[in-house]
Amino acid sequence: MGYGIYVDIKRCIGCQACTVACMDQNDLEIDQGECSWRTVYRVEEDNYPNAKASYISMGCMHCKDAPCIMGCPTGAIRKCEGGRVAVNQALCIGCHSCLMSCPFGVPRFNLYGKMHKCDLCWGRVEAGLEPACVRVCPGRALTFGQVNEMGRHVEAKEARKLVRAATPSAVG
Repeated sequence: MGYGIYVDIKRCIGCQACTVACMDQNDLEIDQGECSWRTVYRVEEDNYPNAKASYISMGCMHCKDAPCIMGCPTGAIRKCEGGRVAVNQALCIGCHSCLMSCPFGVPRFNLYGKMHKCDLCWGRVEAGLEPACVRVCPGRALTFGQVNEMGRHVEAKEARKLVRAATPSAVG
């Protein structure tokens, strides 16, 4: 059983608070070419007058069978405690194989050419706190927890929606 961050795209308002919190927590310097390990994407649908935009906050998915692990020729990336995917920068040679292997384009490279990425704010988690991005989200679009528990919660929420949609209205 591992931990993860669930993203409810219906709640994300695109404010970028998660990206700023990530940068602050991990001492990432934008003026030195580093970027947040979370990215908020704007998704536009339809055309005027029916146009609408939604947002999705993306970070490392800490995949169960992480392709980046298989793509790394030096073994610098591995599964760790809590199901998180971590990088040993001492072993990273900066070849970008992990980036080419990741279907989400998550790996980032620091000023020294070494891969670095989200570690689920593991120090915070060990101290009983939520990851920084989850803590600051004003729309509560990000939820942190055990992946299997969050999956059950989402399934129950979707089931309630289906039941409401299928139940005839009591209003006559």
